[in-house]
Amino acid sequence: MNGEAPRVVVVSMGAISSLGATAEDLWTGAREGRVAITSVRHLDWPVDPTLVAGEVDHVPTEPFGRRVRIRPHADRALALALAAAWQTWSAVPADLVPADRLGVVLGTCNAGLLSARRWCQAVLDGVELPAEVARTITPQALAEAVGTSVGARGPVLAVNTACASGVSAIGLGTDLIRRGRAEAVLTGGVDALSDVVVAGFAALQSLAPRPTAPYSRLRNGLSLGEGSGWLLLVRADLAARAGLEVVAEVAGYGLSTDAYHPTAPRPDGSGAAQALLHALADAGLSGTDIGYVNGHGTGTPKNDVAESNAIRAALGPAADSVAVSSTKSVIGHLLGAAGAVEAIVTACAVRERVVPPTAGDYEPDPECDLDYVPGAARPWDGRAAIANSMAFGGVNAAVVLARPGIGSAVTTPWQPALVTGIAVFSPAGEGVDLLTRSAGGDGRVTTGPAVDLDVNPSLDRRDRRRLDRLSALSVMSAATALRHAAVEPGSADAERTGLVLGTGVGPAESIEQFLGPLLAEGPRAASPSVFPNTVYSQAAGRVATRLGLRGPTCTVSVGHASGAVALGYAADLIGMGRADRIVVVAADVLTDTVLSAYRRQGVLRDDRRGDGLSLIEAGVAIVLERPEVAHGRGATVLGAVRGWAAAHDARSSGLWDPDGQGVQRAVLGALLDAATSPDEIGDVWLAAAGLGTADNAERAAVTRCLPAGVKIHAPKLTVGEPLGVGGALTALLAWDDMTRHRTGSRASLVNSSSLGGAHVSIVITRGDAG
Repeated sequence: MNGEAPRVVVVSMGAISSLGATAEDLWTGAREGRVAITSVRHLDWPVDPTLVAGEVDHVPTEPFGRRVRIRPHADRALALALAAAWQTWSAVPADLVPADRLGVVLGTCNAGLLSARRWCQAVLDGVELPAEVARTITPQALAEAVGTSVGARGPVLAVNTACASGVSAIGLGTDLIRRGRAEAVLTGGVDALSDVVVAGFAALQSLAPRPTAPYSRLRNGLSLGEGSGWLLLVRADLAARAGLEVVAEVAGYGLSTDAYHPTAPRPDGSGAAQALLHALADAGLSGTDIGYVNGHGTGTPKNDVAESNAIRAALGPAADSVAVSSTKSVIGHLLGAAGAVEAIVTACAVRERVVPPTAGDYEPDPECDLDYVPGAARPWDGRAAIANSMAFGGVNAAVVLARPGIGSAVTTPWQPALVTGIAVFSPAGEGVDLLTRSAGGDGRVTTGPAVDLDVNPSLDRRDRRRLDRLSALSVMSAATALRHAAVEPGSADAERTGLVLGTGVGPAESIEQFLGPLLAEGPRAASPSVFPNTVYSQAAGRVATRLGLRGPTCTVSVGHASGAVALGYAADLIGMGRADRIVVVAADVLTDTVLSAYRRQGVLRDDRRGDGLSLIEAGVAIVLERPEVAHGRGATVLGAVRGWAAAHDARSSGLWDPDGQGVQRAVLGALLDAATSPDEIGDVWLAAAGLGTADNAERAAVTRCLPAGVKIHAPKLTVGEPLGVGGALTALLAWDDMTRHRTGSRASLVNSSSLGGAHVSIVITRGDAG
């Protein structure tokens, strides 16, 4: 898709927070500076009975939308997400867009952590829980529940960039519309308060004894909160035709990473400043256009100073006249939902032309030297504002919200992303050859499911001891692929490189390691060294820090389709000129508890059944570059990503369409995006992994979409199912096949699907295909 990108506007919003059950409650309370951080009531917290947080008084349990009900064992995060998402969607006409043009992007830090806690406790106690509990643990499970509730048949995706998740989700949702993958996207964030999270932040000594006081000399920690916030993003011309009121325009967004520390930001704010600058450039605005920044403003000593430095570095002299305030001062830190609810407040500030205050005790701090709007709201011109987020792992995200028509997004002629480096680690070892040789003739993996992390010199034993397995596997994969692309980690070229990481089950090992002592001995046993590793984006942070990557960074978690979405999203960032180079990493590791969850859902292959999944660990990395960058440095081009598409077809949670309609829409959408006819596809690499109903649906869809002579590959039936790595792995195998057999097809189609009905198709070509 070339030409000017469509404008994207916000037409509806929904929220549930400690300020109330609606977005209007959120805005009114923020505008008035009404602090809703009080003594915690629903948590049994024996360590400190005076614990304060922004707690939701009432979590709705009534049905929301289509086929989605809040069952007694449902995760609190799921209930919060469904309530706010349905509030947002029900405010517009149900026929606003066709179902296949409606997408969902959910951001979260902890996802179904309460479900994970219950599952781990049950494993320790030898108790069997309903399989539905396991199905609400991951970020993608929550996204698919929301997608099902509103009847979305377009892309249904989840991102997890810790406390930057909400803004990252808005950015991805905006790009889905800009690239024509959807006409409307319901996007937002959610996180629930839990004793697990409280124990973690308490172990880090980050919690304030009183409601937080951002940017003040009196600040001494953050206040946690919970809730969910959602925004309905719509193509501007569609909103105008439908006569919808526009709250604000999403003028641009930016991503970056600090490459500095697992929990602390760069003191000079240079990493966060890059996200702000990218957002301004994307919007076609300068610092003088910004009148208000809704800051990350956690109330922690290091964070507030670093953010103030970042705002000053990004806005320049204009920073002296910009208003900055923190919504966390009234509702606490909502973690993965923070960016979404703060974007809602920012959009309202633009619409109402009122800057909300920073509430709480305030005394000026010479290290925080901006205007923080203490105490009371004030009027402003409402031209353009920024919502800013910073996160564990050094991830930063910023979004510009403006009056419609203010910005002028810079458009770059679309270019395919070229592949210049690859790496794969599997239970068989390093490289494609060992992987393909490891498959048994009966379709069973013969090497065992685990990756040996000592097979590669990228990490020494000391590094291995400091990293969890997911981070170690990710670092190994990324370092190897960069070196294959002739980009040395730690070099100036590496610093200009971005990172998109895909993982299906995320840091399961660290979550279990953190939960074990907590469940056995109580909250005082919480480990401050393990807790930061329990967020999905920490692996990306470790990669960036170890290898010196400081470009746009995001972590996507779309179940078994995570690697494919990471590859597609990175190709979009390259194609739109947001980055010169991005390393795509897909990694997942197994634990006994993860295996127990899959087993309880009845999807694992065993001796008693003919079908089922044979799970394995794997790490894959693929380096993508803009053509002029790759050719300019004389890089060897291995292939290209030409286009991709995503669709959802679950009729209810976890139930695919048996006819493969979602797969069909993804395939046809990818061909359209790549400007490729069905006759040009010579090979199809299936997502098929051993689940009969799903595999048959996919084959039926491919048969309807492509000519009879196309060659079909189903590699995961023999090498195993590497969870969220699958799509990236099959793409790598496809490029390897095209390279080895240069007289074969020049274009291939790669499919990938989550167990919950999210489908992704990618069109790729070999290196000499132009």
